[in-house]
Amino acid sequence: MVDQPFENSKRSDSSQAQAQPITVQPAPPRKNVSIQKPDSSSGGKKPGKNHIYVRETEGKVETTRRVLGFVLMALFAALPWLTWNGEQAILFNIIDQRFRIFGMTLWPQDLTILAWIFMISAFALFLVTTLFGRVWCGFTCPQTTWTFIFMWFERKIEGSRHQRMKLDERKMDADKFWRKFAKHAAWIIVALLTAMTFVGYFTDIRTLFTDFWFLQSSAWATGSVLFFTFATYGNAGWMREIMCTHMCPYARFQAAMFDKDTYIVAYDVERGEPRGPRKRKVDPATIGKGDCIDCNLCVQVCPTGIDIRNGLQYECINCGACIDACDDVMEKMGYPKKLISFTTQSRLEGGETKVFRFKSVGYGLALLALTALLVADILLRVPLEFDVIRDRNTLYRENQEGWIENVYTLRVINKTQEVQTYRVNVQGIEDMQLQGITEIQLAPEMTETIPVTIAVDPYFLEQPLVEINFTIEAIDDGRIRKTVKTNFIYQ
Repeated sequence: MVDQPFENSKRSDSSQAQAQPITVQPAPPRKNVSIQKPDSSSGGKKPGKNHIYVRETEGKVETTRRVLGFVLMALFAALPWLTWNGEQAILFNIIDQRFRIFGMTLWPQDLTILAWIFMISAFALFLVTTLFGRVWCGFTCPQTTWTFIFMWFERKIEGSRHQRMKLDERKMDADKFWRKFAKHAAWIIVALLTAMTFVGYFTDIRTLFTDFWFLQSSAWATGSVLFFTFATYGNAGWMREIMCTHMCPYARFQAAMFDKDTYIVAYDVERGEPRGPRKRKVDPATIGKGDCIDCNLCVQVCPTGIDIRNGLQYECINCGACIDACDDVMEKMGYPKKLISFTTQSRLEGGETKVFRFKSVGYGLALLALTALLVADILLRVPLEFDVIRDRNTLYRENQEGWIENVYTLRVINKTQEVQTYRVNVQGIEDMQLQGITEIQLAPEMTETIPVTIAVDPYFLEQPLVEINFTIEAIDDGRIRKTVKTNFIYQ
């Protein structure tokens, strides 16, 4: 049992029932679960196999979720196809260790930027959860989004909740076979396109979409597409709520971020109890009942199969489907809406919701600090990598003129997405000479290794070890400049 910092309400025996503190309970027996038993004449499910038949709902919350899901899906599908300077705008090339994000290319040396991004995402999730509960799970989580997409195909092909239950009870016939085949074919197509798009973030997506169908893509690309196709098909088609209730860790630790001022999907016990059926537009006060008519539609539309009237449960993903279903029933009964709503425990108890509190302010300040560090890291970042390696085989040598020479290897990486020409110079010892290439032209994201020699008149060498500075600078952009310290040895 997972404890939650909420005071929920048990069912009351009168219309004046008061909220009582309870702990979060696992999902109650699912009233929309149809347990099919095998039968030689029915072709049913195996014993003990539960399947949730989710009822379709319409309403403001569902419309908001669909619009948001459509926007996120469109972004997911479109982003890898965008180009920037003739290259794929977003490409996380793990093999070559280059992460391209529009005009910026990140190398392994720039992973602090990715670290800031991950930390910002985590604290943003913490802040949103503290304020609005599990809205990430209900509206933007990929598992939820793809599950609702798969459920849409299921409804269009197999019919409504009642029709799907009847279909599964029937023996296999031509109609049942083609409906099942069409549903799974649609699921596999969606899963395959999803997998190819996702892998397209890590390899050239245009090449992938061409080579994959002609069996010419690389082994890792083909394997990744097949793996993510299987994962998407299994997660969104078969596992569904199991991913949310048993495999996702977020459902387990989100309780630490909840408090009485966190917005959750909640049932107004004081208004709804005692529940019971009655005729339409009957005043519940005249029959000693609350507003809930016990129609169970809130259970039938829940994708995780819980009864929200039993209080807050960790299986609840805050999708709000039960809100739309209940509002529709209340409107038909002539009762006020929001018997189930996005609200807070403080408001249910008659108080006011506090937005600015210790948790929300703390997470907000941490988020601002991390964002400032990310911006500073990006602004101060020099899109150039420059290393100087002194030859360790020969500490020094004397040339024909009697000058002392040290050999160095310069390693230059152009971390921009444009052709750059760099000039190299050295300072630190009077009248020293830099012998070798002093101007380097590099294509975008290219690396070059150049040997150079420094020659110094021994007259100017007062010590056996002298510090010198190599400086490299982009000719067309003086802001791209780096200096590396090394030593000149004469001993």
